[in-house]
Amino acid sequence: METLELKSPVIREPRLALTVVVLLLATALLQLQSQTMALLFVIAIVMGLTLFQSSFSFSAAYRNLFLKRDTEGVRSHLLLLGITSCLFAPFLYGDAASGLSLAGALAPVGIGMAFGAFLFGVGMQLGGACASGTLYTVGSGNPRSVIVLVFFCAGAFWGSLDIGWWQRLPGVGVISLPDIFGWKASLAGQVFLLVGLYVLMMRLHKPANAVSFQKRETLVRQALRGPWPLVAAVFLLAILNLSTLITVGHPWTITWGFTLWAAKLAELVGWNPATSAFWAAGFPRQALLSPVWMDVTSVMNAGILGGAFLGVWASRRKLQPKTDRRLGPVIAAIIGGFMLGYGARLAYGCNIGAFISGAASGSLHGWVWIVCALPGNWIGMHLRKYFGLQN
Repeated sequence: METLELKSPVIREPRLALTVVVLLLATALLQLQSQTMALLFVIAIVMGLTLFQSSFSFSAAYRNLFLKRDTEGVRSHLLLLGITSCLFAPFLYGDAASGLSLAGALAPVGIGMAFGAFLFGVGMQLGGACASGTLYTVGSGNPRSVIVLVFFCAGAFWGSLDIGWWQRLPGVGVISLPDIFGWKASLAGQVFLLVGLYVLMMRLHKPANAVSFQKRETLVRQALRGPWPLVAAVFLLAILNLSTLITVGHPWTITWGFTLWAAKLAELVGWNPATSAFWAAGFPRQALLSPVWMDVTSVMNAGILGGAFLGVWASRRKLQPKTDRRLGPVIAAIIGGFMLGYGARLAYGCNIGAFISGAASGSLHGWVWIVCALPGNWIGMHLRKYFGLQN
């Protein structure tokens, strides 16, 4: 993820108060429409705050792994997946969700899905972030991330128009490992694999320069100002994902919202949804007909943006993003954003919706996603220099 330059003058407290008031007002307005949407908005605010305060990253973690053998970020992903898997399994396949209607993030495995994950991986490095990273850096004021987000939406919409062709390519369909091996055996096998990968990452790890703090902060002060420990963020994000699953019936996803936003804009300028098999019927058509504030993913994406913005003020850090006016980084943001969107649509999600939520749900496609996305990240990392981006 691209580094933001943060300076630390004393912030004007009214700005923090205004941010809190705006978020509370948005929550109250959502409450009038749906208590569920209001609750999801609050969950997402905490997600955005957590992502920002911990600088939780996927793209930078992969670069650090490839270039520096710094595995801290990748180990946080493994820990997040392991904890989320353990939280999800009793609810999705055991008796913990008795009386609830819950569904995991299951998706088919196929050539189109695999190519989409690979494309997403390349886009991560050119764009400088994944879907969650793009959201919280936009929320914290990064102008380059705004460009990435715009073309992320465009690519996702274009992918929705093409997805029928990709789905007709050879594939093996949806494979739920708990349905094949039983949920307890599947969970045990996944945890065993994750522990093995974690140990491998520990052995490969080359320690980076330690960050020293000149003064101790109280727990409350550090909670407000950050940074938050990465391991604390991992536990919190896993719990928030479970909260999403219980609240709305499916795990945390991000990229569907981007697809819907672009489709609504296209419809405003004259596009006819009836011309697309994807948008002509079913859930996509219903989503187009409904207000955007009644779409789960859109509301949560807005909450993540708000949570990151809140984090800027609560941390007492004044954001001073570097405005890079060079053409190369701008072109990389455009290409990377489009690849992120198109790839996410083909691959049924991003690092969160496909990899973490998918693999934690016992879907094979989650593991296929990361196996295909990592080579894409490696290639994208080496392409960055041609656009003037530093690794």
